[in-house]
Amino acid sequence: MKSNMDDELSLEKIDDYNNKESKQKRNTVRLVVVFCLLVGAVLAYMKYNSQVDDYVGTKDAPGINTSKK
Repeated sequence: MKSNMDDELSLEKIDDYNNKESKQKRNTVRLVVVFCLLVGAVLAYMKYNSQVDDYVGTKDAPGINTSKK
């Protein structure tokens, strides 16, 4: 009778355990991390530099007067 413990997954049986991953996997992970950082930097730059125009009105109908005169 075969023991079920022989079929159990352990860390030593995983290919990527203890720096045994392939160079291609390592480069793929680095590429994904760099891509995510770049996308985050672009989105942060766009959010930081966006200007919101809250003015309501036109030249003929100036809209709300916010001055305290």
